[in-house]
Parts: sequence; structure tokens; C-alpha cells
Amino acid sequence: MEKGLLHLHSLLRWVILILLLVALYKSLADKNKAFTPGHKKTGLFLMIFADIMLLLGLYQWGFGKTWGLISIRERGFSAVMKDSPARFFALEHLIGMVIAIILIHVGYSYSKKNVADTVKHKRTLLFYGLALLIILISIPWPFREGIARPWFPGM
Repeated sequence: MEKGLLHLHSLLRWVILILLLVALYKSLADKNKAFTPGHKKTGLFLMIFADIMLLLGLYQWGFGKTWGLISIRERGFSAVMKDSPARFFALEHLIGMVIAIILIHVGYSYSKKNVADTVKHKRTLLFYGLALLIILISIPWPFREGIARPWFPGM
């Protein structure tokens, strides 16, 4: 089950990245146009998938046997902090992704506010852009030594 959840978590990153790019493109391309229900739905789907990803990640962090809370308990906090890959999965990945998901929520909340459409586009562009940057930094890409994960699960 742990491997299946890890694969699902890994696959969902692509859904979130695609939704983020679509939302950013829509806000940038339509910055002087009306903020439509389509813009809002893209943000809503992004937020929903990000929340699902967060729940999967928190479950893995709390109950997974390799990284996270169990690793911190077994090895001790200072030992985990000295080990770069363990530190990445125990803290850096978790904190980065939680911050990114908070930014996604804030960006989506601006789409519901009663402000000018140009302001909605600017704010969603800002918060989704920051979320994308943090997500790209926090993903264990295949080229990151010590923490690398494949492009797609099972590869």
C-alpha cells in the first residue's frame, strides 16, 4: 500500500503542475479581460488536487517507514538534520509543499473576492506563480543527487 500511495503522490504532481501552468497562462493571457467561471474552476480544481496531494503526503510523512516522522523518531532529530536526503523528506519537502498549498488557497480566495477582474488576475498570477516556484524547488526531481525520484513512478 505504501508503494501505491507513493506512486499516486508522484503522479499527482503532474496534474498539479499542469493545472498551475493552465491557471497561470489563463491569468496572464486574460489579464485585461473578465475573470470568468472558467478561471475560477481551474483554480478550484487546482486547490482540490493540491489538498488531495497534501493528505497523501501527510499520511506518508506520518506513517511511511522510510522518511518522515518514523525516521525522526528512530534516528533522532539531530541525526536526520545531518543527513541531507533524510532532512529533505522529513522537513524541507513537507514545509515547502505546505507553503505552496497555502499560496494556492490564498490565490483561489482572491478569485472569489468582490474586486476588479484585473486585480483578481494579478493576485492569482502572483500567488500561483509563487506556489509554482516553491513546488519546483521542493520536488525531488531525477537530477537532484541523493533525493532523486524518477519522472514517473515505476521507471
